[in-house]
Amino acid sequence: MSFSVLGRITGLEDLKRLRPDQLPVLASEIREFLVDKVCAAGGHLGPNLGVVELTIALHRVFDSPTDRMVFDTGHQSYVHKMLTGRQAAFDSLRTAGGLSGYPLREESEHDLVENSHASTALSYADGLAKARRLLGEDHRRVVAVTGDGSLTGGMAWEAMNNLGRGTERVVVVLNDNGRSYDPTIGGLAEHLTALRAGLHQGPNLFETIGFTYLGPVDGHDIAAVEQACRQATDLDGPVLVHCVTEKGRGYAHAENDEADRMHAVGVIDPATGRSRGGSAPSWTSTFSARMERIGEARPDVVALTAAMLQPVGLLRFAQRFPDRVFDLGIAEQHAVTSAAGLAMGGLHPVVCLYATFLNRAVDQIMMDVALHELPVTFVLDRAGVTGPDGPSHHGMWDLALLGTVPGMRVAAPRDPVRLAELLDEALDTQDGPTALRFPKGGAGPEIPALTRMEGVDILHRTRSRPLDVLLVSTGVLAGTALRAAELLADEGVGVTVVDPRWVLPVSPVLVHLASRHQLTLSVEDGVRTGGVGAALAQACADARVATQVHALGLPRSFLRHGDRPGILAEHGLTAQSIAETALALHNAAATPHAPAPRRERTPR
Repeated sequence: MSFSVLGRITGLEDLKRLRPDQLPVLASEIREFLVDKVCAAGGHLGPNLGVVELTIALHRVFDSPTDRMVFDTGHQSYVHKMLTGRQAAFDSLRTAGGLSGYPLREESEHDLVENSHASTALSYADGLAKARRLLGEDHRRVVAVTGDGSLTGGMAWEAMNNLGRGTERVVVVLNDNGRSYDPTIGGLAEHLTALRAGLHQGPNLFETIGFTYLGPVDGHDIAAVEQACRQATDLDGPVLVHCVTEKGRGYAHAENDEADRMHAVGVIDPATGRSRGGSAPSWTSTFSARMERIGEARPDVVALTAAMLQPVGLLRFAQRFPDRVFDLGIAEQHAVTSAAGLAMGGLHPVVCLYATFLNRAVDQIMMDVALHELPVTFVLDRAGVTGPDGPSHHGMWDLALLGTVPGMRVAAPRDPVRLAELLDEALDTQDGPTALRFPKGGAGPEIPALTRMEGVDILHRTRSRPLDVLLVSTGVLAGTALRAAELLADEGVGVTVVDPRWVLPVSPVLVHLASRHQLTLSVEDGVRTGGVGAALAQACADARVATQVHALGLPRSFLRHGDRPGILAEHGLTAQSIAETALALHNAAATPHAPAPRRERTPR
């Protein structure tokens, strides 16, 4: 693929040397490049198609990395990566060892902040501007690129409040595309609509809180954006440049996608815009179907989402019961406490989030829901290792965090049947919060149990062998644990495989089973520090159970992007690795310890 202008861009100096008449050609070639590369690898297509001209203009006006540029919702940084010398790496986009789908400091000096959770750029900018003033670095400029829904988050307005009352020279560039995943909602969205249409009279919201307002500017007119940004740099104090853009611009399939303008796509055919993957039901779609049935039977059940109605599987529920779904914007803290209010009012709210975004609302879960023993159910999609989106999107912290919440019960279904079963049980719980977690991807076949002991499913017991090893699997790792049991049986080791279903708090049945085995090994796709295995070990210690308990899980580290199977394999969460670990621990426990060598007395 040959590009007449884009092919000459190896860095920002090349961009700055282009003539104005070359810039529309560059923008067109960037869009063609994005469609080709992102359709092949998957990633965030719609947001980047919408910021092509905006990013070109920013890098022609500002001098990164001397000027500090921070992208809110870092998924809109693909064009930034292309212009800062990383075009050739796009063939490896979101693959292990390849180009990250978000800003990554180790990739480039131009990636200042590894920003992929929304609504934080303005706070970074506030601190950067204060540091510049205190260090006397007047040659630096601070630019925060926000929007794509990130102004619906409360943290953004905490920063706006502080920036607006001060004198720090910060340029805030608002990418106003009217959306995040879904169309943005609420009073702010209506205010921006009025500004875009020229209907607002008098000081607008941004001017009222202390910003100089420039705009609205056509975000697809490079010259207009450049002019507004240059004007902004000449002004004292905080300035907001309001740029109006179209998400998915230039690719018909994205422009016509009413759901989310192809915000994030898997591997798709660029000609048709359709997926090239398989058609196996996903965990999300399985949850979606169950929620629709629950909605029919339970009028007290309502659902909440943080600007992700379709990605978390609530679209069908919303279509059937529009008055019982609440999209609260990218505002997880508000969503959780609003759910607390709904529960206090007599309803049973279901808060649907990606597991990684639950991290943003731990205080609200603790103090607003659990302290009041409220029946709120959290459904955590993309739990565990998610793969190509990297450290900010792995949902690996939820088990450790929720395990500290008093009264919280956490379920991890191993198959679609258990998802429906456990969701129903969660919604029947009236004396405190519950959570249900499942991973990204296909849901897989049913894994039947041999029997159930007080809520704990026994999945396997090696015949005619002693009680050597107890494997405690968490959620979807049940299939992996069963394959490990087969490998251990080949080595003459007796194995019991159990699925607790409700993994936290630890069931007394697990403690009893552990006491009858020589060795217990827990397996989870969450961080092992403070996770299910750690909780089981503590419960056994409290019960004076002498059986060794070992936890297999993810390290307390930020894991880079790659495919889920590869990351799990790297950290010992395959059947082969689990079997090898269990066999080594079993053999070590079975081998009598050699007596310590006698120390000879030294004559006095």
